[in-house]
Amino acid sequence: MTRVLVLEDSPDLLQLLRVELEAHGFEVASASSGEAALRLMERAAADVVLTDLFMPDKDGLETILELRTRYPSARIIAMSGWESRAGLDYLKVAREIGAERTFRKPFDMDELIAALRPTSA
Repeated sequence: MTRVLVLEDSPDLLQLLRVELEAHGFEVASASSGEAALRLMERAAADVVLTDLFMPDKDGLETILELRTRYPSARIIAMSGWESRAGLDYLKVAREIGAERTFRKPFDMDELIAALRPTSA
């Protein structure tokens, strides 16, 4: 079973993602901040981390950089509702620093589920 760590500061979206992913057979852990996500990874590393980019205490870009350093084999998928901020495309930056896929909110749940599935062995 694929273990997914969902990192999202919106309680409603976090709950929706948990319910949808569990219904599709994923084991789900969740956190609402980058610091909490990193603590969860220390206890039980996830196969895939699905992270929002804009959160309190440690944003998604910082979290991706730290995950890449500490857990290089973890797959990372980033999501954001922002087109850009301060003229910068944060989803593009996320791909450049280690996210294998990015999704702009609102996204198609079926596409996200497909992206979270394990790649061919």
